[in-house]
Amino acid sequence: MKGQGGGAGAPAKRRWRSVAAAAAALALLFLSVGVPLAVLLGLHQRFPSMYLADESAVSVFGGSEGGGWEPNTSQENDRLPVNDTNKFPPSIEKDWSKTNTSNSDAESNRTNNQPSIDKPISNTSIRPDLPIKQIVMFDDISLLDNTDADPEDNFEQGLPGDESIKSCQLEFGSYCVWSVEHKEVMKDSIVKRLKDQLFVARAYYPSIAKLEGMEKLSHEMKQSIQEHEHMLSEAICDADLPKFHGANMAKMEKTIAAAKSCLIECTNFEKKLRQLLDMTEDEAHFHARQGSYLYRLGVQTLPKSLHCLSMRLTVDYFKSFADMEYSNVQKLENPVLRHYVIFSTNLLASSMTVNSTVINSEESANVVFHLVTDAQNFYAFKNWFIRNSYKEATISVLNFEDFQATHLDSRRVEHLSPYEEFRIASRSNARIPNTQMRTEYISVFGHSLFLLPELFSNLKRVIVLEDDTIVQRDLSHIWNLDLKGKVIGAVQSCRVRLRHLRPYLVDFPYDANSCIWMSGVSVIDLNKWREHDVTAVRNRVLQKLQHGTEASWRAAVLPAGLIAFQNLVHPIEAQWIQSGLGHDYGVNHGAIKKAGILHYNGNMKPWLELGIRRYRKYWRRYLPRDDPFMIDCNVNP
Repeated sequence: MKGQGGGAGAPAKRRWRSVAAAAAALALLFLSVGVPLAVLLGLHQRFPSMYLADESAVSVFGGSEGGGWEPNTSQENDRLPVNDTNKFPPSIEKDWSKTNTSNSDAESNRTNNQPSIDKPISNTSIRPDLPIKQIVMFDDISLLDNTDADPEDNFEQGLPGDESIKSCQLEFGSYCVWSVEHKEVMKDSIVKRLKDQLFVARAYYPSIAKLEGMEKLSHEMKQSIQEHEHMLSEAICDADLPKFHGANMAKMEKTIAAAKSCLIECTNFEKKLRQLLDMTEDEAHFHARQGSYLYRLGVQTLPKSLHCLSMRLTVDYFKSFADMEYSNVQKLENPVLRHYVIFSTNLLASSMTVNSTVINSEESANVVFHLVTDAQNFYAFKNWFIRNSYKEATISVLNFEDFQATHLDSRRVEHLSPYEEFRIASRSNARIPNTQMRTEYISVFGHSLFLLPELFSNLKRVIVLEDDTIVQRDLSHIWNLDLKGKVIGAVQSCRVRLRHLRPYLVDFPYDANSCIWMSGVSVIDLNKWREHDVTAVRNRVLQKLQHGTEASWRAAVLPAGLIAFQNLVHPIEAQWIQSGLGHDYGVNHGAIKKAGILHYNGNMKPWLELGIRRYRKYWRRYLPRDDPFMIDCNVNP
């Protein structure tokens, strides 16, 4: 009996094991194929997965528990998934005061996480690979108060969309302004209205169908829904719609109006409309992030034609001028002459700055240009300025890496860092979400420029120009400017003061009323620089702020520069320099023509396809037309 019982049970066990093994194999097959496919297609979220560098969430520092400075470089903040709808802020046109109660907990959490105005903002991170870094600053005073606003503020206050545009800039930067200016005419506006009607009708139909005595309305609504579905199945844009679409829209509108007059259960309808709202907001943010990402690619990437120009000039240099030595060395160290310095890796932009300066100079024989570039562009620069003459001006090209090799103190600056640009978003009151927002773009000295006294040890005074500037007048006035014992002369922007940036300067003594200064054009007394030991002060501040990473190294540029030059800046008359031509569409052409220097600060540089077209003509007029290398590379910004 025992043997029989055991024999009967064995096949059953084997059958059970074979079934379990088959089920396990099927489960593994499903997981190995289905799950990766779902992740790839983004089915675990509403939209396809894509990771973008987030320009909007950029702040310089986060506060550490020990009281020191430490940049937030967490991977979570570094790369924000587009399809993570929980991290999407509300739509740029959403009224925060009308937020629904179902989101009240999430909103309260966001409110509780709002940084204090007395503490560093720690919930954002630095993106060192972006051309413009953002600082979000909050203050108790109104930065847009008309009682003390500058005349330049008028356009900022009158932007179309006003606060929606400004809140969009807080997240997506200058892409928002660019997208408004380049907004295309919708080719599917009627199709979108049909879809909206269809969604509303579908939301009403289940409730109407349940009501007694509403059979006729229910039938009409069902028929209208079918007609809309048929039209939309064959139409992508308005041109694809049949001629009778207007009659169908009017019929549907009448049917929806009749449905609204009925007493129905609102729960299902509200749920459907809220679903539509959420889907629309998420989709809008998804496409905004995509557009912003492509925009940032456009402004960060060197155009193919300029890359071609640099490469061809480099190759040609070794064929034609490899053994040529510079013969006019005595002028380079003559302190009596006017010395201009440009740190840049952009050959075309630098040549435009040089050309405009020399053309508008009354005594070009006294002009000496020192162009500091990196090893990659050094020979292209040399070849260009050997081939092209600029009246009687003297032009020298320096390789920054060669200087590093012979100066131990400079080795901390591992690569050429000409200048850094920051986007400063300010709100008059951090505790009130809908208070006025404004955006400023400022440029400051990069790390390389703090080696000026060592690079030019025999000079007493220099004028530093950024490569995104165009000179329209003789600069004798700026060269002869009495700095009154200060180290540097530059244009100041008092709409942003050091007190507005106190979260980033909390560990250092500073004058709260000091104005931010722009580095686009600056005249520098190198003797005073050495006397005040500005570089040593900056190095001490830098040592406290940076922690060995590239992110903290670049983030420290702003506070280190502000502290190092505190109370050492003499203001240049603001009318001399017209800035904002790389981000502000509202600059008056009369002001541009009167200015001595044009500064294209911002993302939309004049040599880029995304540059602001209405200001490009002031830059293009100094562009050489018959250079064979430019013709071969199709350089025509």
